[in-house]
Amino acid sequence: MSSPAVTMFGSSRLAQVGAWMQRHGAVIRAVQWVVVSIYAFLIVVPACMPLPDNTAHLWTNLTLAAQFVFWGIWWPFVLLSMVMLGRFWCGVLCPEGALSEFASKHGRGRAIPHWMRWGGWPFVAFGLTTIYGQMVSVYQYPRAVLLVLGGSTVAAIAIGLLYGREKRVWCRYLCPVNGVFALLARLAPFHYKVNEDAWRRSYKAGEHGHRVIPINCAPLVPLRNMKGGAACHMCGRCSGHRDAIALSWRSPSQEVVELGRDAASGWDTALILYGLLGIAIGAFHWTVSPWFVQIKQSLAMWLIDRNITWPLDTSAPWFLLTHYPEQNDVFSWLDGALIVGYILATAAVYGTVLLACLSLATRALGRFDFKRLHHLTQALIPVAGAGVFLGLSATTLSLLRAEHIPLEWAPGVRITVLAIANLWSVWLGWRVTSRYATTFIARGAAMLPYVAAIAVADSAWWLMFWGFTR
Repeated sequence: MSSPAVTMFGSSRLAQVGAWMQRHGAVIRAVQWVVVSIYAFLIVVPACMPLPDNTAHLWTNLTLAAQFVFWGIWWPFVLLSMVMLGRFWCGVLCPEGALSEFASKHGRGRAIPHWMRWGGWPFVAFGLTTIYGQMVSVYQYPRAVLLVLGGSTVAAIAIGLLYGREKRVWCRYLCPVNGVFALLARLAPFHYKVNEDAWRRSYKAGEHGHRVIPINCAPLVPLRNMKGGAACHMCGRCSGHRDAIALSWRSPSQEVVELGRDAASGWDTALILYGLLGIAIGAFHWTVSPWFVQIKQSLAMWLIDRNITWPLDTSAPWFLLTHYPEQNDVFSWLDGALIVGYILATAAVYGTVLLACLSLATRALGRFDFKRLHHLTQALIPVAGAGVFLGLSATTLSLLRAEHIPLEWAPGVRITVLAIANLWSVWLGWRVTSRYATTFIARGAAMLPYVAAIAVADSAWWLMFWGFTR
């Protein structure tokens, strides 16, 4: 007997995949607990072990292996999976989501407070977590990983115990990467499509000829009005619901171009311009920037000349600033202040220049309109996502370089990734302009500052991978 989803949407293999996920929810839950176990092992055990010495290797030392798994493979390819598979990671594999939902099942079930629904949390949480991670060197040390990732997991469980009933309230509102994942998932080539006519028929005809069976949408997505994949966790539970929902192919441009105006918000624009193309760039830049070193040396000399030495003190605990004397890696208060200042200054410069370029592009399409500005900004998602992927992959390459693995191919791959992202963003920008102008001249005039914005974003990665290393 064919499943409701296959009956309503045809016998496509993709719809059958969604139907299989709906029928085998127990298998997915089991996979989630396996991932939870691996995740817990990788963040807890290395933090209890001595730091590796100079003779350690990825294949002989658990700490280095865990570092490579988390920052060399896990996070870069989780980001890539959002573009390829939508938020499949969130719904099927994410340990925080599974633990938060499990806690919610046995928790107090309180109503979600108004403050938690504030639209700025994705941007604020991403910014604070990124900056704090740099202050404690989360990419390098297992105790910092336990603090940042483990702390986030504990918070997810606590929110689950307090709010909702079998829901992922943490994932929906407070997860530091929720906003980033929601942006990247808009580029995915498929989603769970809602057939509105079938939904309306189900009020009389039922579901596949029978009474409608309620489902639990853990990430709190209003299924009847679900148009895109930004909030959907791709868990498959709703496949076939009311004979109206099925996993379906779509154009990778659909959500940005066709739905972007209504879905766009100022917080999305802030996350793209000042978050992914600002704070993230600063976090990747400062470790290789000669400007950072020059500023630090100048300020240190200025302080010493005036006999002000407390900012040079290195007694801050490891959970505030990096403090590993045995590794000759200790941050002073001056280091901490400069890291925060450098990241925020980078975000302010890049974000504001990009905003100015996009504002000019918006004005070229006619009367200035914020909705139009936010819509056009979404076309930069490929460039923004590719930049974060390349920044994280720098950790991958540094770990491989330490093992003396040849990396002559790396520059070519980086250029290829940037070229694909650039072309994708140009294509999306051109498609978005067609929603507001019909003449080639008007659209061309808008594309000039828009392409300039892409060039500005590219300059950050030229500096990091080529400019600073000269």
